[in-house]
Amino acid sequence: MTTPDHTSRHSGSGARRRIPRLRIALATAAAFVVAGSGVQATAAQPAGASTEPPVPNLTWSDCQGGFECANADVPLDYRDPQGRTITLAVIRKKASDQGRKRGTLFLQPGGPGNSGVDFVRNNYADLPAALRDSFDVFGYDVRGVARSSQVECWDDATYTKAIREAKGAPGPEAYDNAVRQGAEFDQACQDRAGKLRPYVGTGYVARDIDLLRQALGEDRLTYYGRSFGSYIGTVYAAMFPERVRALVLDGAYDPEHYANHPYAYDRPQYLALDGAMSRFLDWCEADQATCGFGDGDPRAAFEKLKADLDANPVPTAGGGQANGYTVVYRLMFNINEGKVIWPSLGEALRKAQQRDTTSFLLRPPSPASYDFLNPNIVVECVDKDYPRNPALLKRQVTTNARLAPLLGPALAYGPPLYDHQHATTCAQWTGDKPSRYDGSFRAEGSAPILVLGTTGDPDTPYQDAIALSRQLDNGRLLTFRAEGHTAFGRSACATDAVTSYLVDGKVPARGTTCADETQPPSSTPKTAPAGTTLGELRNGVNERLDRIGTLR
Repeated sequence: MTTPDHTSRHSGSGARRRIPRLRIALATAAAFVVAGSGVQATAAQPAGASTEPPVPNLTWSDCQGGFECANADVPLDYRDPQGRTITLAVIRKKASDQGRKRGTLFLQPGGPGNSGVDFVRNNYADLPAALRDSFDVFGYDVRGVARSSQVECWDDATYTKAIREAKGAPGPEAYDNAVRQGAEFDQACQDRAGKLRPYVGTGYVARDIDLLRQALGEDRLTYYGRSFGSYIGTVYAAMFPERVRALVLDGAYDPEHYANHPYAYDRPQYLALDGAMSRFLDWCEADQATCGFGDGDPRAAFEKLKADLDANPVPTAGGGQANGYTVVYRLMFNINEGKVIWPSLGEALRKAQQRDTTSFLLRPPSPASYDFLNPNIVVECVDKDYPRNPALLKRQVTTNARLAPLLGPALAYGPPLYDHQHATTCAQWTGDKPSRYDGSFRAEGSAPILVLGTTGDPDTPYQDAIALSRQLDNGRLLTFRAEGHTAFGRSACATDAVTSYLVDGKVPARGTTCADETQPPSSTPKTAPAGTTLGELRNGVNERLDRIGTLR
């Protein structure tokens, strides 16, 4: 779902929507734009100049709704800390009582690819009052994302064509086609984003955060990161353990697998996503009256639906079309809402059977999705170290598709897209990766770090949270026994624990488990019932609008 400050945009060769920059102070006269890169170069430093990167000077201005916005110039390449810079868009909202505030709370969204500026704007009002009263709430667009030099490899037309041709039930030539598209995406990144792509890895993002911490006058970092934001926080803690005050890592990654053994990271994500879909279909079979999809055999109906839509796509608004791949794409993101959305998924699948385009599962991805997907792929190809072995690539990808039959084949053999299906692109990636961080991830000597894992998480598997809590020198795991992605805002128990930890530094007892997920209503709701996070009913078609759950 696009947010109000999205407008139409243009790239060098064709129409493309650009997110407008925040109102900021003008760059200094010494800076000039490097053609095509969106980064700045500064005048050469005199001999003997400091090798430490300068702390950004934040000049705040009002940007509506009580928020203040600014720009922060940080090194493009930390190997040359006094050299070229990249400008990061930042936002904050001050604590209501500045005399009693405890510092600044960094909020980091999921992704990679989601806007931290929008994350703060869209979620501030739903934060617990204790957080809004205790902290200035701060966020920013990381390098390569949104207002901070958005990276683009494939344009809208290329992405639309690739997704339109993808299948929900791929054929025998699908693997070779996926490898070819991965190579084409890589080449487009070299051609269109070559000046920026080496520098968007999470090691440099963590260094940016440390400069922003200093610019805000904070001695130590207070931080909440969800999903990919948990990996950013993990790397920060590993690089700057003595500068951690309180870190919440919600929907955590196994950082060693993610960075250094990516095939071992990808497979559990395939299995977690397919497992969540399988549990939904089991519920659908057990409660046909509420689900309304499948006529007693939802699994068979789901397979038939994908094949039927592939064979006869549904025309959609604006000359688009929806097929089996469209349904898989929508399910991949929206099943993250947990059990509370299951009745709506059943209704949407039934409408898709009827070729009713009011079903949100029949909405093809829009340019807002492509804004997210481009940096999602680039960042992870820089962060991850895939072996350059074609035989291993084929064995891993085809096995993933086989082990996750509900959604896996469409994703494994689809175009460059999201997270666990990056192998066909990243295994062919070339070029320097100076911004990649490869460990260790112990964060030895840090303050206690709170790790949250959801047992039925379809996006960041629960075992990853366990692994991270064990890798950290001072990690503490809180378990949310539930379906869906992340815990904060979806569980009153977990939300209270996070709030207490961030405000007062109180770590939950070892073995703490929350089990207060909102269950499916007994009949399909027309509006979101109280205490739920029905994303599609609350937000419309979710175009990667990153929202913390709301507990009302």
